[in-house]
Amino acid sequence: MGSPLQEKNQQVTFLKQRLNMFIDVLDAIDPEDTDLEDIDRLISMLDDMESKCKEFNNRDIPESV
Repeated sequence: MGSPLQEKNQQVTFLKQRLNMFIDVLDAIDPEDTDLEDIDRLISMLDDMESKCKEFNNRDIPESV
């Protein structure tokens, strides 16, 4: 595990990167060949992003200047 992100800007950047990864995976999926494992993986990615949002929201970290 990496060290906790210390600034709100870092947290937002992290979440943007994760969202972009999700969008890339979603764009790469062929609807004709998608199976249950693919959908489970997408749901897991969304769950991870939701958990990070909650974690970041609960941290007492000052915004960067």
